[in-house]
Amino acid sequence: MDKEFDISTFKHSIKEKVKFHEVDMIRVLNNAVYLNYFEDARTEYLLDLNLKYQLNHLIKEDSFFLMRRNEVEYLHPATFNDELIVYTKMEWVKNTSFGFRHVIKNEKTGQVIAVGSGIMVYIKVSTKKKQPLPDNFVKAVKDFEGDSLKVSE
Repeated sequence: MDKEFDISTFKHSIKEKVKFHEVDMIRVLNNAVYLNYFEDARTEYLLDLNLKYQLNHLIKEDSFFLMRRNEVEYLHPATFNDELIVYTKMEWVKNTSFGFRHVIKNEKTGQVIAVGSGIMVYIKVSTKKKQPLPDNFVKAVKDFEGDSLKVSE
């Protein structure tokens, strides 16, 4: 039985096409590639957020984002040449970290093939220690995501 996913709350998406070098001998998308798709989606999400809210300072000089955790639940296989839509949203923001949720859907069939999540931490590069997220970043995410975003200290 297929799980139901409400993608109406996802305000960001990118498209991916399964390439030949991403599949195994039986033409199924390699499990590790889903993490690359999630990374592509997170990167585009943050770049688009930066464009909309002028957040250039976030990864300049001594600040950067690091992945702390990635999770994938594989529901159905993707195969060579499938066209996929990767939906992304930020689910929560805390003092020094935030969490993404992803849903990957086969564009042709409409079938959800994978879901996942990731946690990113904002760090000071010189010390490799976490640091508080800038207020304007949190405000931008709140504005973009709306009421579905959970914010806590």
